[in-house]
Amino acid sequence: MDAVIYVLALVVIVFGSMAIKTVQQYERGLIERWGKYQRTVGPGIQFIVPFIETINRLDMRERVMDVPPQEVICKDNVVVTVDAVIYYEITDPVKVVYNVAQFRIAAIKLAQTNLRNIIGDMELDQTLTSRDTINVNLKTVLDEATDSWGVRVTRVEIQKIDPPADITEAMHRQMKAERLKRATILDAEGARQAEINKAEGDRQAQILRAEGEAIAIKTVADATKYEKLTVAEGERQAIKKVYDGIHEGNADDQVLSVKYIDAFKEGIQNNSKIVVLPLEFSELLSGLRAQGGTGKLKTRDNK
Repeated sequence: MDAVIYVLALVVIVFGSMAIKTVQQYERGLIERWGKYQRTVGPGIQFIVPFIETINRLDMRERVMDVPPQEVICKDNVVVTVDAVIYYEITDPVKVVYNVAQFRIAAIKLAQTNLRNIIGDMELDQTLTSRDTINVNLKTVLDEATDSWGVRVTRVEIQKIDPPADITEAMHRQMKAERLKRATILDAEGARQAEINKAEGDRQAQILRAEGEAIAIKTVADATKYEKLTVAEGERQAIKKVYDGIHEGNADDQVLSVKYIDAFKEGIQNNSKIVVLPLEFSELLSGLRAQGGTGKLKTRDNK
């Protein structure tokens, strides 16, 4: 009796361990009964019927798949070696298990075929400079083809595009020549700009120098003009004073003599000429002398 109980307990333990299954957070489980799909279970502890049901776990995380390098002929008959990687994730575990066999092999072959088609319609230069275009086109084609397999292609990246060795060497020489050309042009442009800046600096310096000289000349001219006007104004005031004195009868012969002598000296110094007084003024001066310095001057009106 005890042996039977032990056997039954052992059977229960074995069946229990076989019936309890654990599904991880990033997994989904497909349960089949007698080989027929029954249901899909999520993460956590799941129970199945031992020997009748089985569970197939699938990783739902994003994966990367390497496409082996292959030789592709461009539109201009240049053979290049292309290497790519594909990033994908499972969206429907039922389709990826029951709709396609060996998904990785099928996806790699599909990627290689579409790479040949896409790059075959492009020339070498366009192929080397249009990796983003190739990536987008290849992703679109693969995503449409794998949709029925329950897989979504998230990203496609071209790792390298290698032209033949002779073409690579020619491209290097062309690149070097182009860089030397740009360097020469930049040097010439720099020298030209330096000469322009120097000439502009010289022109500005000459303009400033000329403006300074003009201001100095104008300042000197203004000062001379002011000085002359001042002297002329003084002379005018003196002459006016003498004139008023003569007409008012207040001028004496000493004032007239001084003015006469000053005018005579100035005429000799400035013009190197002899100043001859008018007869009327000489008579007035003689009249003053005859009066003996009385301080009164007789004019034609009151003589």
